[in-house]
Parts: sequence; C-alpha cells; structure tokens
Amino acid sequence: MRKKKAEPINLNDRELQLIQGLREHPEVFERVQTILEITRNSDGSLKTADEVENLLIEEMRRLGNTTMSNWASNAEKHVAQEFNKKEPSAQAHKKKR
Repeated sequence: MRKKKAEPINLNDRELQLIQGLREHPEVFERVQTILEITRNSDGSLKTADEVENLLIEEMRRLGNTTMSNWASNAEKHVAQEFNKKEPSAQAHKKKR
C-alpha cells in the first residue's frame, strides 16, 4: 500500500499570527490544547454535559490566570522601561532581607 504524501498546509495570516502567539506563550498553548482535548473527548471516557461544562469552566479559569500573569509580567517590564527612559539616573533598590 502506498503512503500518501502529506500536502502542504496553507495557513492564512490570522492562523499564522495565532501559531506565533502560542509559540511565544507556551503556557497559553498548553491551556488551549487542553480545551481542544476536552472538545474532542480525547480521553475516551463518556462524560455528561455537566462534567464537560465543569472541565471547561476550570480550564477557562486556568487560561484566565495564565493570561493575567503573562499580561502583568509584560506590563511591569513596560512600566520599568518607560520609567528608565524618563529617569535614566534612577537606581533600583531592592528590599534588604
């Protein structure tokens, strides 16, 4: 039996941007992948609609927490960069322990 050659997949700009964004944020990639697995019912076990809904709600919460953590980290870096541009002579002092 002959194996078919895999045809190249043509992605549009939005799909390419999504893939690039997921590559830049592997934690978000993991959350989205889990949501897709729930959608496909990839673990094979039969679940009720309520069970699937609860799984999706929990995963969406995790996605939200991951997103907010990434956003806060990026916002903090941005604010620090802006401050350093305005006040280049300022020195960062860390709390002594």
